[in-house]
Amino acid sequence: MIAAKKGSALIQEVHQTEVPYGTLAIWFLGQESVIVKGDDVTIYIDPYVSDFLDRNGPVRSYPAPICPKDITQADLCLITHEHVDHMDEGTITVFHAQNGSAPLIAPACCHQDLRRMGVSDSSILTADVSEPIELFSKLKITVIPAAHEQLEQDDRGHYRSVGYVLELNGVTLYHAGDTVIYPGLTERIAEISPDVAMLPINGGDYYRREEGIVGNMNYREAAELAVRSKSETVIPLHYDVFAGNSEKPGYFLDYLYERYPEQKCHIMARGERFVYVSPRAFVQQSS
Repeated sequence: MIAAKKGSALIQEVHQTEVPYGTLAIWFLGQESVIVKGDDVTIYIDPYVSDFLDRNGPVRSYPAPICPKDITQADLCLITHEHVDHMDEGTITVFHAQNGSAPLIAPACCHQDLRRMGVSDSSILTADVSEPIELFSKLKITVIPAAHEQLEQDDRGHYRSVGYVLELNGVTLYHAGDTVIYPGLTERIAEISPDVAMLPINGGDYYRREEGIVGNMNYREAAELAVRSKSETVIPLHYDVFAGNSEKPGYFLDYLYERYPEQKCHIMARGERFVYVSPRAFVQQSS
């Protein structure tokens, strides 16, 4: 009961938050699950908030800040890949039922499972790296290949795992999804020079791979990627939900502080609203 009230209050905060030009509001739901809001567009990325007590598989370290039934007035859902902590059936089925007009963008390999979850064909869009996706006359999405732990493509050239660059409300945000650093990624992100980069830090190792846990960049690699890609602010992800696949975000923070003390960084609390403010927020817009 307490968790439900908390979730309802968080969603009410999302609905009521006004986001001036040059800013984005971001809510952290754990793992790589976030809500992004700007210019009256509310986007869910990898929403993973179903009740961990009712699931088969790994047990969450803590309950999600919201429940699937809390999610209303969503405009878009982005899925980075098919793993259960990124494309969560318990969340997606309710999300689509309650936000039927909101498209879901996902890699092509996810489409069959999304249909099985009850998502209508008309609501599913393919995460295609070939050209940007423009929605709502105010949002531009560029799909970035992700290597989790390898770059994998189907016979039509569609990537199995992706990240997303969002250009919204005068702010550019890069959500990497699950990925290691591969040749060309740093240069590609440096061309974008995101205002906000959201990067996994949990790494990977032989013993986790033996258990079927696919790895990501580690905290050192994520810190270096943020710096070398000229990301204005970096937010670490994917370190907190599963005890067997976790990392200490303090290591990430210490690494940046000791080597790149001018690199802006923010570690988000569970359920926190973080409002990113760019220099463009203070520039008067011409009519």
